[in-house]
Amino acid sequence: MDIRPILSTLTRHKTAAALIVLEIALSCAIICNALFIVSQRIDTMNMPSGMDDNRLIEIALSGIGKQVDADARTTEDLATLRGIAGVEKAAIVNQLPFQNGSWNSGFAVTPDPDAQSINAAQYMVGEESVATMGLKLIAGRDFHADEYKSSAVLEEEQDLSALRSPVIVTQSVAKHLFPDGSAIGKTIYMANVPLTIVGVVEALVRPNMQDNDRTRSVMFPIRMNFSNGGSFLIRTTDPSRRDEIIKQAVAALDKNDPNRLTWRKMSFEQGRSEFFANDRDMVGLLLIVSVLLLLVTALGIIGLASFWVQQRTKQIGIRRALGATRGQILRYFQTENFLLAGIGIVVGMLLAYTLNQWLMGRYELPRLPLLYLPIGAVLLWMLGQIAVFGPARKAAAIPPAVATRSN
Repeated sequence: MDIRPILSTLTRHKTAAALIVLEIALSCAIICNALFIVSQRIDTMNMPSGMDDNRLIEIALSGIGKQVDADARTTEDLATLRGIAGVEKAAIVNQLPFQNGSWNSGFAVTPDPDAQSINAAQYMVGEESVATMGLKLIAGRDFHADEYKSSAVLEEEQDLSALRSPVIVTQSVAKHLFPDGSAIGKTIYMANVPLTIVGVVEALVRPNMQDNDRTRSVMFPIRMNFSNGGSFLIRTTDPSRRDEIIKQAVAALDKNDPNRLTWRKMSFEQGRSEFFANDRDMVGLLLIVSVLLLLVTALGIIGLASFWVQQRTKQIGIRRALGATRGQILRYFQTENFLLAGIGIVVGMLLAYTLNQWLMGRYELPRLPLLYLPIGAVLLWMLGQIAVFGPARKAAAIPPAVATRSN
């Protein structure tokens, strides 16, 4: 089809054409970035923790008044939890993935304070923690029984430089610090404290996920207790019994010592769900806004196309009288819309890139992948063709006799 008549007609309706182009451009810019943000949030919400999520339960307590021997009470609590039917493993840890707070430290391959270091989550774990979490050990070994130390003993240590400790690191930490070989047996430093890497796990996500690399974590064989930041982690044999086991575990812990408060008791998946509640709300809001924006754009196209059909009724009748078929009239309006949408999409792609640059600087959003631009273009082109089909079909149905009527 010759597009010169179409362009000629559009130049005589510059304001209306410009409004549609602007509407499509803004829709393209906003929708491309909105879909990108949605995909980023969904990827984050679905990120593997590195643990066996659906079998884990977390229970956290705090003492009332002064605790005489929290370490001994914690040991008793762990023995009680492990004796509950349906409990496979139980351990004490200082933190878990997908929580708002986080213990973090800097780690380097030399004790030099000016040496380049990485920031990683600092997990303090007691006996059986690796097995309880369900972590996948890909190199080295788990901690030996004699390597665990009480956090109370460390608090009394005066000379930290004299400390030595084995650690287990995640694969991302090992690759970053030792990119050219195995990390097993190598020494890393937390300030001037030397740490020997004895194991590497595939993944263990940082609690609050605030770093660029969210899988950098280091595990220490340091046994916390219920009163200084430790939480009980329970691995169940059957995920369907988690709620039942939570009730039994809380009752058993209360029986050991009723002078304590249980301030957190839930499955790990529930805690994860609560952590990402705002992200889910944002995804839902962005999707609603995108759908509404597409609806407004479609209504704008329908309104303008209907207006033009009404304004050109006699012109269409003349074309029909001169031999134009219904299909040709239909294609005319679809081609016209395709050209307007094309111009709007080109402008919208530039706006999308500009908006993404602003979001990168303001909210540290990653660069918009080029893939989203053609996706947005195809979506808006399809929307335009669907929206204009009704008015175009109405125009194609105008009979040639209209050309003989006087105004």
